[in-house]
Amino acid sequence: MSDFKLLIGGRLVAGDLSMPVVNPATDALLATAPRASAAQLDAAVAAAKDAFPAWSAQPLADRRAAILRLADALNQRAGEFARLLTQEQGKPLAESTAEIAYTEAFLRQSAALDLPVRVVEDSDRRRVELHRRPLGVVGAIIPWNFPLLIVGFKLPLALLAGNTMVIKPAPTTPLTTLRFGELCADTLPPGVVNVVTDANDLGARLSTHPDVRKVTFTGSTETGRKVMAAAASSIKRITLELGGNDAAIVLDDVDPKAVAAKLFAGAFLNAGQVCLAIKRLYVQDRIYDALTAELAGLAEAAVVGDGLDPDVRIGPLQNRAQYEKVLGFLTDAARDGTIIAGGAVTDRPGYFIRPTIVRDIQDGARLVDEEQFGPILPVIRVTDAEDALRRANASPYGLGASVWSSDPTRAAAVAQRLEAGTVWINTHLDFGPTIPFGGAKQSGIGVEFAEEGLAEFTQLTVINMAR
Repeated sequence: MSDFKLLIGGRLVAGDLSMPVVNPATDALLATAPRASAAQLDAAVAAAKDAFPAWSAQPLADRRAAILRLADALNQRAGEFARLLTQEQGKPLAESTAEIAYTEAFLRQSAALDLPVRVVEDSDRRRVELHRRPLGVVGAIIPWNFPLLIVGFKLPLALLAGNTMVIKPAPTTPLTTLRFGELCADTLPPGVVNVVTDANDLGARLSTHPDVRKVTFTGSTETGRKVMAAAASSIKRITLELGGNDAAIVLDDVDPKAVAAKLFAGAFLNAGQVCLAIKRLYVQDRIYDALTAELAGLAEAAVVGDGLDPDVRIGPLQNRAQYEKVLGFLTDAARDGTIIAGGAVTDRPGYFIRPTIVRDIQDGARLVDEEQFGPILPVIRVTDAEDALRRANASPYGLGASVWSSDPTRAAAVAQRLEAGTVWINTHLDFGPTIPFGGAKQSGIGVEFAEEGLAEFTQLTVINMAR
């Protein structure tokens, strides 16, 4: 495996420290990655601060063109990036290929956005204009489930707005982001984007750094609280996209055979390691038995293994800590419900757990109340839509949710009462760069994507001119 370097001030440099990166499909060493010291993190922030005046002064068209050059560079190396992503993250190669393609799409479509000056009053008394100005240095903390796509969520909006960045990937999936740093070194002015890695020891330093004006974080609610507390020291702007434990409600007028595959895909993409994945499935009594049987059949048929195998549908959990956490959920599921498919680890190296369907389980069970972030789906029986709504909304989380029904009017009435940032009808995990995305309750603060997400990377300045 080729050498990997940090990106600081336009230069690819070795880390002051190093750390192992493990292939989750083999539990064996994949590569040795550079690990930044605190001094190197400070140097990256300083480089971003130094680059900010010139970058923010560039015309919007020039910043847009630079982002598009970055998208072109990623496109040219898409196959290499996809294979590396599967090796370090574990997801099947088809999913990795899609992640690279979606990252490119987010770069291109986000670069097309604009926030022009808005005139809110132009009268004999005064003219009032709303201007959006860049903030400065943005710290981006990236999770391990989509290590490149989530960079693609944040980077084009931050740069288009005129900010500079320090990106910190997760320590178990740094390699693809470091490779992406090489593309940034070739296509962007020095210091505009910096990439540093850590062993989960530099997040607080980045979040409290006095020269960082905003932190954008995607990850667990528990860690999000720490980021929020750290950012409070200097009243930094923050965007937090946090845990989901998303609920899906299936009403009794659907055909179980027609929706089972879509529900399964919505729950088990990336081995269930998706913040927006279906984590709780509420099904009306009349179709409960039929739907659980359909889901069990899909789970039993799913091919689990190394993501480089083209026949594999579900890869390993990404890291040992998450694997052991999900094993704990598996133990609880056997006690609190009835496992009708899966429920077993595979007899091979790596962090594999077969997709598992659990029925006859209730709210109050840990698998239902907490976000498992793995390939285990609890299916809860409900009497009617009111029962489902009450249970779904009882959670402290509210990232996404979905309603499934053959009657669009009935589904819409339920969807409008769900407490979530995004509610889908007869689909799940449908998102894109032109659709705003944000969480309710403890699932986050702020908005990503689209013009609303671009505005999050700016300071609103009101210019009030007397006539």
